[in-house]
Amino acid sequence: MAKFLNTSATNYFLEELVKGAKDRLILISPYLCLNDKIKELLEDKNRLKIDVRIVYGKNQLQPEEINWLKELTYLRTSYCKNLHAKCYLNETLCIITSLNLYEFSQVNNNEMGVLIRREEDPELYKEAYEEAQRIIRISDEIRISVETVEKEAEATAEAEESNSEKLTTSKLAKKLAVKTNDLIDKLILSGYLEVREGKIYITAKGKDVGGEFRMSPKFGPYFLWPESFRP
Repeated sequence: MAKFLNTSATNYFLEELVKGAKDRLILISPYLCLNDKIKELLEDKNRLKIDVRIVYGKNQLQPEEINWLKELTYLRTSYCKNLHAKCYLNETLCIITSLNLYEFSQVNNNEMGVLIRREEDPELYKEAYEEAQRIIRISDEIRISVETVEKEAEATAEAEESNSEKLTTSKLAKKLAVKTNDLIDKLILSGYLEVREGKIYITAKGKDVGGEFRMSPKFGPYFLWPESFRP
């Protein structure tokens, strides 16, 4: 029989569900912003080579979290448009709840949910598992990354020829004596760039300081910034 969960019980059983996964783990949540405890548990699952699937609908990750996810070999992420379901499963337990996999919700919100045990409600568990698999199938699997300026260094010459007063991100990073990825992280944290659906976009704030998005037919997307720009 399904068990009713209040806010504290939902958080408790969510951690137990992640901790107890021996074969598979599915986490479906529109919002994705992981707390330290969940991160620690997922790192342990990765060390044990357990298949973890995370499906999300709105990316709220900071650059350091993106880089953290990239290090987990056995964790795969997928983006599902119009996702509103919140469902968490391992091979024995399933939680269907109002709780997002989002640190703010886990700490501040009043949530409810139900816990389904496979051995007690095999048919109900099966229906939830099959629906979770359907959501995974219709989702676009992506490897979350901040590396949207791939081969940007190679495109520098072409970019500067088209606009001699502006520098690519890699060229600006070199001028500021920092690594390109560190500069990208800073631009995101400062609001000049933003991450959406695993890709980086320039914001209105970025455009206001003279930043531009460009697409090279040969090398792909990159950004240009005024020579005098200092984030």
